[in-house]
Amino acid sequence: ANAAQAGVAHLVTFKLQDALTTDLTEATVVTLYLLSASNLKLRPILTRQLKSGARIVSHAFSMGDWQPDTVDTFTDSTANTRTLYLWKTDGKVRP
Repeated sequence: ANAAQAGVAHLVTFKLQDALTTDLTEATVVTLYLLSASNLKLRPILTRQLKSGARIVSHAFSMGDWQPDTVDTFTDSTANTRTLYLWKTDGKVRP
């Protein structure tokens, strides 16, 4: 509903599937809101399946020793501090 309201529904696909088994090979951006331990389980899957240049965005949680390309910390409309991490894949599979 939010994507439609924002006029970008034609640009996005939302999947409600098992993150460990879904096919992500066509994705150009993957967003995550999972604990760091779950991100680490997904890291080799994401870096194996995503094409070089794809983006991974995580809300609040990092991916261990894989340093993000960008970290953005901001205050949202409810005065809560939020952190977004961005990684750009480079073709290397990270265990």
